[in-house]
Amino acid sequence: MNNEKKILVPTDFTKVSDTAIEHALLVASTIKATIHVLHVVDSKKHIAEARVKLEALRERMKREEKVDISVIARIGSVFEDIDKVAVEIEANLIIMGTHGMRGMQFLTGSRALKIVTESSVPFIVVQERDIREHGYHKLVVPLDLHKETKQKLSLVADMAKYFGSKVHLISPGETDEFLRNQLERNIIFAQEYLQDKGIPYEVEITENKSEDFVRDLLKYSAGIDADLICIMNFYDNSIMSFFSSNYEQQVITNEAQIPVLCVNPVDTYVVDRAMFSH
Repeated sequence: MNNEKKILVPTDFTKVSDTAIEHALLVASTIKATIHVLHVVDSKKHIAEARVKLEALRERMKREEKVDISVIARIGSVFEDIDKVAVEIEANLIIMGTHGMRGMQFLTGSRALKIVTESSVPFIVVQERDIREHGYHKLVVPLDLHKETKQKLSLVADMAKYFGSKVHLISPGETDEFLRNQLERNIIFAQEYLQDKGIPYEVEITENKSEDFVRDLLKYSAGIDADLICIMNFYDNSIMSFFSSNYEQQVITNEAQIPVLCVNPVDTYVVDRAMFSH
């Protein structure tokens, strides 16, 4: 199996795409990965211009970091081709910019969410806030009832090892006994998992119940000046479906512009290939 780590970065040549590229450059240099920059156009008449822009971008990126970079121009739909290209090149990670809820570009929060939730590859979604020089030192991990939480923790642990991160586990102060017991078991599992990996962590139980968890999560993340929020993309059988019908969208477009790692709970080669493993 090819063990080369690969990061895919879709671009529309806007400022937020440049921010995504800056994230990719730092992550790639840290985990020793190659970067593949993708631009999708809707017709053949735009492909030549896209290739010229991509080549200019590649030259600029090469001057900034000693990272291997390739560029890809595609005719098609950004909603379909990002995941297709990620699968083709066997990407370990996609880093993409979103223009937030008020954005006027094609990747506003709701449209970015469509791409993320249908992807078989983990995503880091960024807004315009620049990445810090230290990368991702403070990782916030909301805990839920989802049976695939271990997948998320595995990726978080790998990242924490590379960046020397501290993991901040956060869970709602649930009063329902059944939900509280389930959440407590997940907290214990996460603590033992991180202890076994030698990763520092702390646990935050919010004062409010589940219905306020999104607000509390974002307030806590902003309060500790988090570098990354790590979520699982949730479906109907998840406790998060009770929290908010647009949980993920609220998180990825958070006002503090904290980047968000999104992991889909799917059994594919992407999960089996550790994203950041040494």
